[in-house]
Amino acid sequence: MYQDASILFQIAGIGIIVAMIHTILKQMGKEEYAQFASIVGFIIVLLFVINGISDLFQEIKSVFLYQG
Repeated sequence: MYQDASILFQIAGIGIIVAMIHTILKQMGKEEYAQFASIVGFIIVLLFVINGISDLFQEIKSVFLYQG
């Protein structure tokens, strides 16, 4: 349970950092770099989510294939 909460905090932290970087770059007139930073942040969060979904499916598989 605590691991799930930590993943949410990590995703929120990445979102805050990416939003700050995006805002700074956009105000500097570097819209292309700001968009690139947002895309990189999205990909990092997507990797976290895919890893979590993979763990979820492994847990479901272990529950239904229990050979006790």
